[in-house]
Amino acid sequence: MTTPTESASRATDFGPDTYHILVVDDDTRIRELLKRYLIESGFRVTTAKDALDARSQLTNFAFDLIVLDLMMPGEDGLALTESLRRRSDVPILMLTARGEPEDRIKGLEVGVDDYLPKPFEPRELLLRIETIIRRTKPALEEGTEFSLGECRFDPSRGELWRGDEAIKVTTAEVAILRLLASNPGRAFSRLELSEKSAAGSERSVDVQMTRLRRKIEKDPRTPIYLQTIRGVGYALVPD
Repeated sequence: MTTPTESASRATDFGPDTYHILVVDDDTRIRELLKRYLIESGFRVTTAKDALDARSQLTNFAFDLIVLDLMMPGEDGLALTESLRRRSDVPILMLTARGEPEDRIKGLEVGVDDYLPKPFEPRELLLRIETIIRRTKPALEEGTEFSLGECRFDPSRGELWRGDEAIKVTTAEVAILRLLASNPGRAFSRLELSEKSAAGSERSVDVQMTRLRRKIEKDPRTPIYLQTIRGVGYALVPD
């Protein structure tokens, strides 16, 4: 990887801190360079040194994309991708020093969204990330907000407000709200919310919903906007 300049040449079009990226690489130098460059480009970034560390991060946070090194000690990038695809469709950009066609084909077969051979230009990495996100994320019109009583939620920015006061929400809570907002009124199962938002287990989804109701609902015990659909799951019902 070519060393990034002290500041990114162009901030991403998605807005500051809108998308959360997990960088997985056993090379500390590359990991930190990627983290710095992507933060300067407007992303939230979490890093992991190997597959085990990545699994821990995926349990605690929801990510919009994973930048994953192919060659790692222990479980390599292909094995981790294959495992993740059994429960998550989070986009994956694979970094590899091996550019053989059979390696790329194997990666695509197990669920990698794109490949980037090493060494690479940081600008190309950024362009590929933007392309993947635009292709895989629901098209949320800039400025679209959902009215939830005294609160409002902006999916494109991942922000929740009560009047002029910003409400602190976690990455997992934003991921769930975004998914619910992609089809208001539709009931999403706990399993679907767990897999598509990468929020963790189905039990974790229940915990996130309880926290969100405390932040949004006037009476969390009788929710109006984050409704439980008996026998199915949850639905967002805006004003």
